[in-house]
Amino acid sequence: MPLADFAQRLLAYLIDSALLSAVLFVLAIPAFLVVLRQLPEVDPSGPELTAETILAEFFLPLVLVEAGLFVLLLLVYYLYEVEFMHRTGQTVGKKAMQIRVVPLEPGRTLTRGMAAKRYLIEFPAGLLVPFFSWADGLWQLWDKPYQQTLHDKVARTVVVKVSP
Repeated sequence: MPLADFAQRLLAYLIDSALLSAVLFVLAIPAFLVVLRQLPEVDPSGPELTAETILAEFFLPLVLVEAGLFVLLLLVYYLYEVEFMHRTGQTVGKKAMQIRVVPLEPGRTLTRGMAAKRYLIEFPAGLLVPFFSWADGLWQLWDKPYQQTLHDKVARTVVVKVSP
């Protein structure tokens, strides 16, 4: 099967990212509205706001909401990436670009473990290690002969073109 090229993979990634970002944005808005409603009202004739009050009533809840949203982001990305990969080898973006993730070894099926390895290298590592996402995504440009990214190498997968 012919390998997917860089442009197809990049566009699939952008489609998936836009879709997941929209979902997470919809989930994040209510959370931030709750935090904003918790802001203490400033009464010019009332007591002065102290740093401790601002920290306890606004900053700490905001940080907790952001941490919760970060965990939710990882969970949503895990469910989306791993489950779609495990079932069909394609996410919505990959289907749109007519590409699929398959095991490097012919005849094997894509396992949930392979999909989870791809996810762990691509997303949590990419979020936590500076510039790792760039190195991971661009790796396929010089990788021969399979044009694998780093997350493909760890999971022993390749991305191929599929017919419509």
